[in-house]
Amino acid sequence: MKVLVTGGAGFIGSHVVDAYLAAGHQVAVVDNLARGHRDYVNSSARLYEIDLRAQHLRDVFEREQPEVVNHHAAQASVVASVADPRTDADVNVLGTLHLLTLCAQHRVRRVVFASTGGAIYGEPQDLPAKEDHPATPLSPYGISKLAGESYVRYFQGAGVTWAILRYANVYGPRQDPHGEAGVIAIFAAAMLEGRAPTIFGDGTQTRDFVFVEDVARANLLATAGPTSGLANIGTGVETSVNDVARHLATLSGFRGKALHAAPRPGEVYRISIDPSRAAHWLGWTPTTPLVDGLRKTVEWCRSTR
Repeated sequence: MKVLVTGGAGFIGSHVVDAYLAAGHQVAVVDNLARGHRDYVNSSARLYEIDLRAQHLRDVFEREQPEVVNHHAAQASVVASVADPRTDADVNVLGTLHLLTLCAQHRVRRVVFASTGGAIYGEPQDLPAKEDHPATPLSPYGISKLAGESYVRYFQGAGVTWAILRYANVYGPRQDPHGEAGVIAIFAAAMLEGRAPTIFGDGTQTRDFVFVEDVARANLLATAGPTSGLANIGTGVETSVNDVARHLATLSGFRGKALHAAPRPGEVYRISIDPSRAAHWLGWTPTTPLVDGLRKTVEWCRSTR
């Protein structure tokens, strides 16, 4: 099968590319390398250094004729979206609309859309949150991803089946330790360098951490599915930021104490998402225990120092 992965040079996207190639698919990657890394792209995939919004993205479709488009290219920082909602919308809404228009014009069979469970549900009272929980995003990032989901659904009228995957907090090797997203990579890199990480808030806030290789497997299963659908991709388990910091300190040998700063606007306090629908629809369940995933992440961070 011919697959086009947008954002395929990024953290999650590059793992998705690896999974497709391991399954025997032909893969092309579109990435503007603003956040992605050329070195993350598997040598068996073809890389096009093109922005999602560029008009000559059409040339890639004409050359590759993809059957499936897996859409991971995005502005993915909650903090950045609060600071600059216009740019967030330009990339995540207009960029997605441009891509989907090309999918319809070139008769793409299926679109897999990477969305967010952590930012769309707002502050759910009942956890873990299910897919039918009201969408009440607290940040422009969550709003733009929700708009992207609506456009994906709209294009089913053009004959494009779809799979929307709402991710929990994805972590693992290749996550950028210097960005604003990815608390595990940021903490691990700081601790390995002997620096105290900064916790925004008191650290009792919780997240649902899901390992990137499990997420890549979910994408592979979603590609094979014949029907359209929406599913959470998470563990259903809450883990506090303080607990993550303690685990990482043990794994990295860090003996200091974390610093604390004021909570950041737009970020939820508690979240976990229910993966039951993914189990029924895709046959997917997370298989990597948090401590094992943290160990692999620390080992990767150590190897890149």
